[in-house]
Amino acid sequence: MKNYKILLSIFVVYILINMIIFPSLYIGQTLAGLNAWAMNVLPSVLPFMFFTKILSELGTVEKFSGVFARPMQKFFKAPAISSYVFLMSIVSGYPVGAKMTADLYQSGKISRSEALRMCSFCSTSGPMFIIGAVGAGMLGNSKLGYIIFLSHILGAFLNGFLYRNIKARDIEISPANNITKNKTDINTIVVDSALSIISVGVIIAIFFCVITSLSPLFNLFPPQVSGLLSGVVEITKGCTDIASTLPANFAVMSATFIISFGGISTLLQSLTMLSKLNMPVGLFALQKFSHALLATIISVLLLFLSGLF
Repeated sequence: MKNYKILLSIFVVYILINMIIFPSLYIGQTLAGLNAWAMNVLPSVLPFMFFTKILSELGTVEKFSGVFARPMQKFFKAPAISSYVFLMSIVSGYPVGAKMTADLYQSGKISRSEALRMCSFCSTSGPMFIIGAVGAGMLGNSKLGYIIFLSHILGAFLNGFLYRNIKARDIEISPANNITKNKTDINTIVVDSALSIISVGVIIAIFFCVITSLSPLFNLFPPQVSGLLSGVVEITKGCTDIASTLPANFAVMSATFIISFGGISTLLQSLTMLSKLNMPVGLFALQKFSHALLATIISVLLLFLSGLF
């Protein structure tokens, strides 16, 4: 742990020195990160956070999730409401699934064991990014985007089955951390949604600066490898790089891995939301890594079936 802190301290000092030497570069990267957040994440994610929170507080979700109770319990050992969270996560993308899972736990509607299981399959990217931005935009072929998206979702299903036996008693927390709110007014929902989306913007801007600082290291590797490394840090930058350096089939596999893992930036966004249930960092990182591996394997099979490999 001490070595970890020393290395982190050295890296932070390195970034600060770079910011002093190249202030205009880092100001530009910070603005670029905030612009990416404002133009892509804010308009698509904020409404979902707000309205799903209202549905959760009204108890509407539970009424419509009852039909999925048996399959969700049998396959994932998760509550019926997890089907709604999974659907919203697929539609809206990171980090809505994590936010909804944490809100349900905090309101006392799911147990911590159920929340930990849900994190393994309710943390996904959305079709707007995968099919639109990556497939049609970066790869120039929406069909490739559909392959990535299907691999990503099927990987999440299998990942949920893999972690279906996780129990909260293995990672105990104080009951005081599980706070059930008796009443939530509209102002509370607005403030909660605003603070959550602002925290996402801050993390995105920070990681644009982190990638800039790591660029000299990444440039030591071939472009194909440096793109994958960038994706491990921040998915948008990584997908852009691999789309321009790899053949289509290998770009699909690499993009599937990057998107399903989420990148360190997205992991931190989700963990910020999951702080309400004291989500273990190591467990969540392991869940995302296994999701990435499963989704990548599925993408290879789909590429073979599509005749693209």
